[in-house]
Amino acid sequence: MTATTSSAHCAICSLEEADEGSRVFADELFAAESVPGYDVPGWYFLRVRRHADLITGLTPDELAAFGQRARDLVAAIKAATAAPAVYLMTFGENYTHFHALVCARDDDVPPEQRGGSIVRRLPEACDREASLALVPTVRRAYEVIAHHREGVAL
Repeated sequence: MTATTSSAHCAICSLEEADEGSRVFADELFAAESVPGYDVPGWYFLRVRRHADLITGLTPDELAAFGQRARDLVAAIKAATAAPAVYLMTFGENYTHFHALVCARDDDVPPEQRGGSIVRRLPEACDREASLALVPTVRRAYEVIAHHREGVAL
């Protein structure tokens, strides 16, 4: 399946052109990558690859796949970063194309910036170089988790 877009100006659709070095995984339905402007180490967008507005725009197959991909990505981030918490958030106000922001939360994050308030760490916590350096570790953890789930030995 290839991504389709109902809007030539969809910022989330444009992630189809993201550099492979920023990508944790891409399959026929979903992809996850480090995104400029949100490139805090351990933070990724998990997005449906075709243009679909909000979670209500997902097909039954996409909805089922989302749960599995989200679980696997959260587990991979936790394994790669040893973060005490990994958040999965979806808003849909600024970008209606369905995606979730998946964020590792380190111990050094103050209590007032935990939970949904973690987004207040933007932009000062952005570090493109460190974010991209972590991608291969998260990718490998994701592959191990996904292959284990599928019963495939690596």
